[in-house]
Amino acid sequence: MSMFKTTLRFWYINFSPHPILQRFFQTSSLVSTSHNFIKLPIHYSNLLSQCAASKSLISGMELHAHLIKFGFFNDPSLMNHLVTMYSKSRHFGYARKLVDHCTEPDLVVSWSALISGYVQSGLVEEALLAFSDMSMLGVKCNEYTFPCVLKACSIKKDLNMGKKIHGMTLVTGFDSDGFVSNALVVMYSKCGQLGESRKLFGANVERNVVSWNALLSCYLQSDFHVEALNLFTEMVQSGMRPNEFSLSIILNACAGLRDGGLGRMVHGILLKLGHDLDQFSVNALVDMYSKGGEIDDAVAVFREITHPDIVSWNAIIAGCVLHDRNDLALMLLDEMKISGTCPNMFTLSSALKACAAMRSKQLGRQLHSSLIKMDTHSDLFVEVGLVDMYSKCEMMDDARRAFGLMRNKDIIAWNALISGYSDCGDDLEAVSLFSEMYNEDVDFNQITLSTVLKSVAGLQAIKVCKQIHTVSIKSGIYSDFYVINSLLDTYGKCSDIDGASKIFEERTWEDLVAYTSMITAYFQYGDGEEALKLYLQMQDADIKPDPFVCSSLLNACANLSAYEQGKQLHVHAIKFGFMSDIFASNSLVNMYAKCGSIEDAGCAFSEIPTRGIVSWSAMIGGLAQHGHGKVALQLFNQMINDGVQPNHITLVSVLCACNHAGLVNEGKQYFETMEEKFGIKPTQEHYACMIDLLGRSGKLNEAMELVNSIPFEANGSVWGALLGAARIHKNIELGQKAAEMLFALEPEKSGTHVLLSNIYASAGMWENVSKVRKLMKDSNVKKEPGMSWLEIKDKVYTFIVGDRSHSRSDEIYAKLDQLSGLLSKAGYTPLIEMDIHNVNQSEKEQLLYHHSEKLAVAFALIATPPGAPIRVKKNLRVCVDCHAFFKFVCKIVSREIIVRDINRFHHFKDGSCSCGDYW
Repeated sequence: MSMFKTTLRFWYINFSPHPILQRFFQTSSLVSTSHNFIKLPIHYSNLLSQCAASKSLISGMELHAHLIKFGFFNDPSLMNHLVTMYSKSRHFGYARKLVDHCTEPDLVVSWSALISGYVQSGLVEEALLAFSDMSMLGVKCNEYTFPCVLKACSIKKDLNMGKKIHGMTLVTGFDSDGFVSNALVVMYSKCGQLGESRKLFGANVERNVVSWNALLSCYLQSDFHVEALNLFTEMVQSGMRPNEFSLSIILNACAGLRDGGLGRMVHGILLKLGHDLDQFSVNALVDMYSKGGEIDDAVAVFREITHPDIVSWNAIIAGCVLHDRNDLALMLLDEMKISGTCPNMFTLSSALKACAAMRSKQLGRQLHSSLIKMDTHSDLFVEVGLVDMYSKCEMMDDARRAFGLMRNKDIIAWNALISGYSDCGDDLEAVSLFSEMYNEDVDFNQITLSTVLKSVAGLQAIKVCKQIHTVSIKSGIYSDFYVINSLLDTYGKCSDIDGASKIFEERTWEDLVAYTSMITAYFQYGDGEEALKLYLQMQDADIKPDPFVCSSLLNACANLSAYEQGKQLHVHAIKFGFMSDIFASNSLVNMYAKCGSIEDAGCAFSEIPTRGIVSWSAMIGGLAQHGHGKVALQLFNQMINDGVQPNHITLVSVLCACNHAGLVNEGKQYFETMEEKFGIKPTQEHYACMIDLLGRSGKLNEAMELVNSIPFEANGSVWGALLGAARIHKNIELGQKAAEMLFALEPEKSGTHVLLSNIYASAGMWENVSKVRKLMKDSNVKKEPGMSWLEIKDKVYTFIVGDRSHSRSDEIYAKLDQLSGLLSKAGYTPLIEMDIHNVNQSEKEQLLYHHSEKLAVAFALIATPPGAPIRVKKNLRVCVDCHAFFKFVCKIVSREIIVRDINRFHHFKDGSCSCGDYW
């Protein structure tokens, strides 16, 4: 005690009047005579209260010294004020010494002040220990002590201690006190006992607005927003008038429910009751409108705030980011800085999200610098925000460094970095990072697996897909909706159609995403028929398609040349409002073009409101495939005039247009100037198109020179074009050279052997034909059979050369026999020299008559109405004999026959072909 007093005397000796003390001396009725004062304790009480309220520790300590000097130190009231002052100034050592050395028998006020100070400073353990010491000394609690101790129990979530305090309130009778009962309600709710909390509230016969607010606050903090609204309704119906705090709580509940409409009603009640909009209320309004989707109203309320505080700024900036108003969020950040309000970590975290969404690299770096100055190393939320921002700005080196500097890398940080690599196309790094994460035993979730599976799909790494599938099952995440759909999509993109189908069949729910993935898988696998069947199943399940499904199905129809089903999908696209979707519109153009109706493709193209490069390329490519080379070039020039720059696919279509129309000079001009005009270097595809163009026109030496000038090693498409030219012009030497290169590059493909055999056969070199056949046999290369497809009444029929599996085969072959007689009379003679089989003439004629495309056309003639166009797709190049055959047939039967082979479309009408016999 003497040491304590000596210390206080030291403060007194070094006393220099503080402004608060100066006011005290000026206003108090003190009489000064030398160093002696006549003092009134009441003035010290008021002054100590001021020091406690302003946390003016130095002034309070100086007053303490005065009290000792002038003999007021043992005054009980002043002692309580001193304890309160030291507690609120967070100097608990001095406060506790005062309590411990006090000789007064009733110290409940001092103990309560000490405990309250501990709680307000977050020192709940110390508060409960002080309460224990108080109880051991026999000091009885009052209506101020119990709420403080119960608050400590609430913060610590110490239910057992809370129940003991509850028992003490029952024994002492303080349980009926309004403050104590409210503190009990809060304590039970914070400890997860909302039922007990509601029970206590119901037992409180003297409920006031504070009681109601206490329980409302409990529901809100426990995220029971609906229950909070129901309780508020009960409160109003009971006749209790809500105050500003009540309405602010309900506004926060509306924010939690994202219900801007209900929040607007509460706003109206707030104004109707005449409550002033204090800072707490307006902040709650801004937050509610922001989270309720009414961002314009949130901004309007915010603009009415005279002096927005940090909470106001954070609420409106976060709301703008939440609703993708990122530009407005960053503008508000600038306004905030100009207003003199310093952004805190929460502000800058929201700003980082805005930068990430807008890919604003420079501003993102500036924010990072600001965060470094604020020393945010311990804030995990900010650290993850930096990783996410750099990742979305495609600054993966910076993202990796930010990730490496994190002390505690949680699952969100790992996910952000993996997602960044995946979105940037660095699929290998994304998969490697997941492997590292897995090996370090870091927990992962469905987001992790869905993201990494996207990269696995990009790599088409089926083994990794299966490993992740196994991991998902072992970790118990396999049943997750997103994981199952991601696995389904990945199996499909890895061409494991069986694996995808198995997952699709095993799922326990019907949803659009699963159907989309499976339909896309079938389409990419080349099984368009199954894709269309699945769409019918999807309709039976009453699942509405989206533009992406529509696009995949249209592409499936394009691959099948399923014109009628494509038209039905067009109707569905109109019905569901997909015509404004660019993907569906582009697929529609592609479908009509590949189904043989370039007129319908042109109509679909003209209806696209905003045409991108894909739209133009699809139409130009369609015109090229149909032999409308000059029209395709005109459209290309129109595209350039419209300010749309071509890509490498567009220029491939342009060269194909020149090729199919025999426009050699135009093709050479586009090829030679494409890099200069459009900045696109010729690729293998461009060289192949150009070599094919030169070869078909008979410029074989020029074609060979171009092959030799290619700055990289030519691939199979280039040598294939040269081999095709050699076949057309029966150049055996060139054909042998091209075939030798193809045998080395693509030994598994039968097309090379077939074309070389055709060259030998046309020259009557049957021994060489036999050698090629033997080479095929020895190399285990099987000739791809000629197949044709025909759509009739929503069903696609498949035909193979010499096929007799069709249920109407007898009628088909009878029709061919009938046509044979009619064609002979019309002057048709089978071109048997094109058949490579070393058999007699009649057998060759028979073999030619049974080509798959002839079988398809014969079936169409007996199964479709007279005059209807016939559309056939073939997997190989249409042979010269079939080409001549169809020119005669179309004239005899008065039908248009449209044949799509591997290279182009042939429109046979009135005895001629659209290709002009140049193909």
